[in-house]
Amino acid sequence: MPKRTPKKRNSPRNPSNPIMFDVQIFLDSAGVSKTVKEFKAGETIYSQGQSATSVMYLQAGSVKLSVTSAAGKQAVVAILKDGDFFGEGCLAGQTVRMGNASAVSRSRVLIIAKAEMLKTLHEHHELSDRFIAFMLARNVRIEEDLVDQLFNSSERRLARTLLLLARYGKEDEVHGVLPKVSQEMLAAMIGSTRPRVNFFMNKFRKLGFIKYNGGLQINTSLLNVVLHE
Repeated sequence: MPKRTPKKRNSPRNPSNPIMFDVQIFLDSAGVSKTVKEFKAGETIYSQGQSATSVMYLQAGSVKLSVTSAAGKQAVVAILKDGDFFGEGCLAGQTVRMGNASAVSRSRVLIIAKAEMLKTLHEHHELSDRFIAFMLARNVRIEEDLVDQLFNSSERRLARTLLLLARYGKEDEVHGVLPKVSQEMLAAMIGSTRPRVNFFMNKFRKLGFIKYNGGLQINTSLLNVVLHE
């Protein structure tokens, strides 16, 4: 029998393959000038009003993005997990941070200066494609959150937020267990109050949608709350 030549397979370390493109491996191998910092849980990464001079990439941990009103009221915009960019507003002309970023759990953050990030995006199309895909997904998420706030009940908003935090729908993620998140934070994310969040969390637990077992675990049955009135 003729000898069969094995097909070439793209390595996950090869950034020329957009499906397997690994941002972290690329940033490590492309000679990008960067700084890596460790943050403890609750530590501030940057504050609203500070100069916006860099883009950040979350290597490990979880980060809370929030905004604070002139009256001191805080609203949580998003909870990020490893693999997410943030602080990218400086690339669009923002000179100061429009919100706050703080570590929810112990986190490792890669910091790239604005000029270096612009240069890298211009020279490396694989990274710019990945970055654009991330920003488009972020915009879709913001639109969905706005619709959620306008039309859905607090209970459905909470259920959707818990599912998003548990990363259901992400095929390459470990699902079901949430990063450490307080009921106060959940209330800020869905535009409600802590007592209302506590009421719905107890309801979800009694119905078997969630359970506390070394952390908050989410059952896929919680989708029933989101899909049905």
